[in-house]
Amino acid sequence: MASIASSTYPYPPAFNRRPATNLKPVQSTSISIPESETNPRKGSLSISSSNNNGERRITVTPPAEKNERRGILDLEKLKEREERERKEEVNRKIASKKAISVILRREATKAIIDKKRGPINSKKLLPRTVLEALHERVTALRWESALKVFELLREQMWYRPNVGVYIKLIVMLGKCKKPEKAHELFQAMIDEGCEVNHQAYTALVSAYGRSGLFNKAFSLLEEMKNIPNCHPDVNTYSILIKSCLQVYAFDKVRGLLADMSTQGIRPNTVTYNTLIDAYGKAKMYISSQFYQNFECFVLVSENIIDEFAEMESTLVKMLAEDCEPDVWTMNSTIRAFGNSGQIEVMEKCYEKFQRAGIEPSISTFNILLDSYGKARNYEKMSAVMEYMQKYHYSWTIVTYNVVIDAFGRAGDLKQMEYLFRLMRSERIKPSCVTLCSLVRAYGQARKPEKIGGVLRFIENSDVTLDTVFFNCLVDAYGRLGCFAEMKGVLEMMEQRGCKPDKITYRTMVKAYSISGMTNHAKDVQDIVESAEETHRGKKKPDF
Repeated sequence: MASIASSTYPYPPAFNRRPATNLKPVQSTSISIPESETNPRKGSLSISSSNNNGERRITVTPPAEKNERRGILDLEKLKEREERERKEEVNRKIASKKAISVILRREATKAIIDKKRGPINSKKLLPRTVLEALHERVTALRWESALKVFELLREQMWYRPNVGVYIKLIVMLGKCKKPEKAHELFQAMIDEGCEVNHQAYTALVSAYGRSGLFNKAFSLLEEMKNIPNCHPDVNTYSILIKSCLQVYAFDKVRGLLADMSTQGIRPNTVTYNTLIDAYGKAKMYISSQFYQNFECFVLVSENIIDEFAEMESTLVKMLAEDCEPDVWTMNSTIRAFGNSGQIEVMEKCYEKFQRAGIEPSISTFNILLDSYGKARNYEKMSAVMEYMQKYHYSWTIVTYNVVIDAFGRAGDLKQMEYLFRLMRSERIKPSCVTLCSLVRAYGQARKPEKIGGVLRFIENSDVTLDTVFFNCLVDAYGRLGCFAEMKGVLEMMEQRGCKPDKITYRTMVKAYSISGMTNHAKDVQDIVESAEETHRGKKKPDF
């Protein structure tokens, strides 16, 4: 038998509650319960309300009635669960069928896009697949394939003209130096009723500027000024300024800056960064020093050459107009001084930018490594590498190329080859720049067998070679006196689809002349002269 007894009121009075006055003690009551019913699985207890005498009584709910209620509830829950599972199974089957259908349609769409033709229902392709195919080709600058996919896009029943798609295509054609095609798309956009905005005009201006058609670019810029809602903005001017700077048309740049001032358009950080980078890349050598405070950043120099002075002046204007410099400003500035061999000035700039709160990036360290490497300051170069390792900066292909080239120029072939192996183990694909550094180093060290190893590596890889690499190869074989191999480079270039340039032939002439092979040098010189005559007949940029 089991005994359960009630006790006096077990809870303390609540806070700030008036205590009860007429509380009667609850009599203890013993109830006999069969042993089988003490198991909670077979029966349950409930407390009934007090009787008239204020006593609490404990009663036992009959187990049969309780089990009946529980059984009804369990049955209802079971039915609900079965119904829910059935609906989920049906939904899964429907989703699976839809997924299979979508996959099959996407595969069919891709097949149509790849073949450029398809069945009768090729006008009902999936929008997402067509747009993805177009985006992939635009990103990869495959302009011919992108235009074909765009024609397929325009044939779809769901197609609606979109100015954003046109702008992306025009920008792509500008990067591919296809201004005529860009103009055709611009006109097609107008014919389809798209609302042409200043972004579309800016894209076309960029296409003309990248191809050196500055007359058309400036004419379009003037046209924009007279069209409502299409006035040029700072982005339009910055893009055109960059195009002019790439061909060192500094007079055009000054005119654009004056025009911006007239129009009331203030240059932004991108504009100033473009100017600083271009003036710095002019590689003008000066002797200079900076004042100590960053706010002035004034350069006092002797024998200042105009372009380098323009870079310094641009930086001063940028700071004077409260235009915040960023990491691109820092990189452009230290690259300019580093390439010109002004290491101390470069270091002072780096420190001042850091004090201004600008954090360096991996590109910043690559510039420092390249500058120290060219200055043969290997101690500071090692310090930069240790700093990068300490603060977990991951090396990029540019980092490896810079360090491999530095060790190659220093004649440390062992360290250079170790870094090349490390680069491959990190799954970073060597570029043409990497291979140029290896060939140049082996040529200087008079290791023709090592150059052969590089060529075998190229045969087993998919590295795309350019004329610069073959020029390095010609120079290396010329230094070593391997004239048969040097002449064989021309055949390799033909097989790879690369055309020799003036540097290729002049390098061969130099190698033959040093070895006293005047007849061979004269034959190659004739080829150079004929190439120069052909070059004179080509049109130059119209600036």
